[in-house]
Amino acid sequence: MIKKETMKIISINVIAKETVEMVLQNEYISENAAPGQFLHISVSGCTLRRPLSIAAVNRTAMTVTILFKIIGKGTKRLSEYVEGETVDVLGPAGNGFPLKNLSKKDKVLLIGGGIGVPPLYFLGCTLKELGYDVQAVIGFQSKDFVFYEERFKKLGETIVVTNDGSYGEKGFVTDMVDKITSFDRYYSCGPAPMLKAVTNTFQDKEGYLSFEERMGCGIGACYACIIPTNDGSNYKKICQDGPVFRAEEVSL
Repeated sequence: MIKKETMKIISINVIAKETVEMVLQNEYISENAAPGQFLHISVSGCTLRRPLSIAAVNRTAMTVTILFKIIGKGTKRLSEYVEGETVDVLGPAGNGFPLKNLSKKDKVLLIGGGIGVPPLYFLGCTLKELGYDVQAVIGFQSKDFVFYEERFKKLGETIVVTNDGSYGEKGFVTDMVDKITSFDRYYSCGPAPMLKAVTNTFQDKEGYLSFEERMGCGIGACYACIIPTNDGSNYKKICQDGPVFRAEEVSL
């Protein structure tokens, strides 16, 4: 259940260009967070909260890790917080990645781009702990933006892609189809154009998409983050119904 909590900043570091990793501590959030969920964080000086995906959880230390890219006033201000300060948070929010109906023999593909990569790391760690075979394709703008490569490699085979070819493979995540070994289900998170390309590429596979979206209330009351369903007759609220949806459920 989502709750309003105060979280203490344990550490904050720049880990790639314009990319910040923040470790927060709170017993309730760390105990209840699931892969694919997010925190809706209040930032001083900003009217709206910022939705940030959960990248990792340490239930023993009661910590939750988030990553965010500095792209505006809110994230810039959040990056200026220091260890020991606290933040006001609503969480854990949203519906996460479903793990039901996965067989131990099933192989899973994680495919993410940019700041869509962090929630896939939390998912990958969970799948690894449960004994699943995991592989990943993670894409970035350029070498300067790459993060968590070694962490993903500890989970399974990992391909790093950069748009300009300055590191790893050159191109987009969907250009790596020939390099991906067979898999049974995929989970993807990233910008909408990437998610659309992923669904078009893997139409014959079971897949789930997680959307990174600006939100208003974060609890489904304001209708600021809706997405049309594929049947054209309805809309889903990303904050409340998502941020994770079946690939065939929504229209991109």
